[in-house]
Amino acid sequence: MTVAELMSKKTTISFEVFPPKDNVPLDKISETIRRLGDFKPDFFSCTFGAGGTDRGRNIEVCDIVSASGNLAMPHLICIGSSRDDIRKIVAGYRDRKLTNILALRGDIPEGQESTKGDFSHADELIAFLRAEFPDLCIGAAGYPETHLWAASPESDIAHLRSKQDNGASFVMTQLCYDVQAFERFLERIRKAGVTIPVAAGIMPVLAYDPTIRMTVSNGCSIPAELAALLGRYRNDPEGLAKAGIEYTATLIQRFVAVGVNGLHLYSMNQWKKVAAILEAAGLANREKS
Repeated sequence: MTVAELMSKKTTISFEVFPPKDNVPLDKISETIRRLGDFKPDFFSCTFGAGGTDRGRNIEVCDIVSASGNLAMPHLICIGSSRDDIRKIVAGYRDRKLTNILALRGDIPEGQESTKGDFSHADELIAFLRAEFPDLCIGAAGYPETHLWAASPESDIAHLRSKQDNGASFVMTQLCYDVQAFERFLERIRKAGVTIPVAAGIMPVLAYDPTIRMTVSNGCSIPAELAALLGRYRNDPEGLAKAGIEYTATLIQRFVAVGVNGLHLYSMNQWKKVAAILEAAGLANREKS
């Protein structure tokens, strides 16, 4: 069953993991996948490194996910990629029976003005993938609070519609702590004709600096409730981790109430804290389809 089919039938739970650096053993990520697998996720996604690096390790991590009996979904980005590069990468995925892919533009490296590849935007990559590999289930990124470089919320939603029209089968959103903003986003995209399933990207609140860095770098808001929590525990890392686990568990419950098609947790390869979040959110004993 594809990711899109799963999301159309129920509220999926999935985890994002990232590949370790080349000189780092795979033991830790293997344990992370095994431990998170105890929660019966519907799939794992695996990122590239910054600027499209660590592609080899991306494959290694997907192999570990598949060997664990779970569904693996690699990320695929435009940065520095020609059409031939994409054909070769996807052929390698398909050889491993990896037919669910999250297609992204990717973050353009600092000092670089373009992707330096054959694709400038994700909808172009999606259109190419759909034409070349019609059997793929292709995911696209969505931005509940509007992409940093979008001219307007309307143009951003139009771009999401273009991703759907070019072949995307589901949407995976950027992190968002403002559930009301997310709910408005869902209403607007449905009115704009975006009908494919939508999973909420959830960044657990576990430490002060990463939370600030990720929200600021992605143009995401920090609601008053979260701002108060960060301010209260700024100099108390253990207290912030504990309060952040409770906050993230409540955030998950709020997203479920909104009616999202999926919950995609950015695990940051920290299985113990993610496990605590799922237990606090009441998701420890779910059944896997």
